[in-house]
Amino acid sequence: MIKKGLLVCLTAGLFMMQPMHTDAAQLSLALSGGISSSLDVATTADSDMAEALDEAVKTTYTGFCVAKVDDYVNVRSTASEDGEVVGKMYNKSAGTVEGEENGWYLITSGNVHGYVKNDYVAILAEADALAEEAGTRSATVITETLRIREEATIDSAIMGLVPLGEKLIVIEETDTFVKVDIEEGAGWVSKDYVELQTDYTYAESIEEEQARLAKEEEARRAANRAAEAKAQKQAVQAVVGTGAGSASGNAVAGFASQFVGNPYVYGGTSLTNGADCSGFVMSVYANFGVGLPHSSSAMRGVGYGVSLADAQPGDIICYSGHVGIYVGNNTIVHASTAKTGIKFTSPVTYKNVLAVRRIF
Repeated sequence: MIKKGLLVCLTAGLFMMQPMHTDAAQLSLALSGGISSSLDVATTADSDMAEALDEAVKTTYTGFCVAKVDDYVNVRSTASEDGEVVGKMYNKSAGTVEGEENGWYLITSGNVHGYVKNDYVAILAEADALAEEAGTRSATVITETLRIREEATIDSAIMGLVPLGEKLIVIEETDTFVKVDIEEGAGWVSKDYVELQTDYTYAESIEEEQARLAKEEEARRAANRAAEAKAQKQAVQAVVGTGAGSASGNAVAGFASQFVGNPYVYGGTSLTNGADCSGFVMSVYANFGVGLPHSSSAMRGVGYGVSLADAQPGDIICYSGHVGIYVGNNTIVHASTAKTGIKFTSPVTYKNVLAVRRIF
């Protein structure tokens, strides 16, 4: 039974609860503002009161939310299963709750505005906890050449260089420095030379999904056309990566592998005289008539995405500040560092894989 009352205040969609000594009449008055006017507060059990408070929060909340589903939940035009599907909110996608109607939240996420069953949406502390998993903290380089240092000081030894515009994953942060992940390892950079942001996944509208799928299909067709044109001029024998995957993908893997042992050169694009990681991948694919950006972070958006479990020879494996080409057998070929040059590395997950992109 309730022995302490609760002073309950509803402010901007959030409940603030403070324990205090009160009588049944005071508690009934507090609850009459929107939680429940039908509870017999003199005899209501603590569990029932907690359930009433929880229900009140759900029906009056507005603010940050995160989807909690296995894959995705449909966003509908009305608060009903009969409502038209206007988009998809994928697991751990972020959004904003704007209202509630009969067990459905009205949400905005990205360019999608509609209703989602509130059972599939986390709010308050649960949303905050999921946000730490869902959000990716990143640092975009805003200086011509960023020096990555071993320690969080400007006098520390330089362990690597990163060009303007690259987007690196942040793994630790202080008031003045951030630790980022690059091929040479985890190192520190001053916040003065990067732009920090937390990236979330948002819902995708039906139109956006259709456009994405069409773009990916066109990328596949364009890559196949380029491969066919190249095959007519030059036959490239695959030396590794044979087996699963397309003939074109295996050809890319084989062609790339013949440059193992050649040097790494920051900013370079020469397969013989030296290339950096993205320059290596760019130049390999240029041999097959495919133009790619000279940027490891930009390569996370080329072609179309596949899961790591479905990786095939020729796929581009993307990491924070680095990129390589999958050659099969859990191995990539890549322009690694100035010390190691172009080499094979296994397993592929020697660093956290951010994306796998398929051209062929």
